[in-house]
Amino acid sequence: MINSKDKGRRGEREFAKVCRDNGYDCRRGQQYSGIEGEDVIGIPGIHIEVKRVERLNIEDAMAQSKRDAKEGEKPIVAHRKNNCDWLITMRAEDWFELFREWEAGLK
Repeated sequence: MINSKDKGRRGEREFAKVCRDNGYDCRRGQQYSGIEGEDVIGIPGIHIEVKRVERLNIEDAMAQSKRDAKEGEKPIVAHRKNNCDWLITMRAEDWFELFREWEAGLK
């Protein structure tokens, strides 16, 4: 049986690598700084909560990310099941704000 804390740490390392592979210098937050609540750090303005579970209560995970986010940070939940892709869940208002900024850059 896999220890859930070990699986969580492994998930944080996996997602930090996904971030690095996409050009962001990310690492596990607690591993380096001891700051509670930050699973992965390195993307400015984003609070990342990582969940590596087969059954996720996304509302609880999002509430945790919102609660732990610092002022001005957008809370997200990065999550995946075994043999599945990483997904990112965020509030619609934050997604539309980011999309409008991206879209404005195209013009």
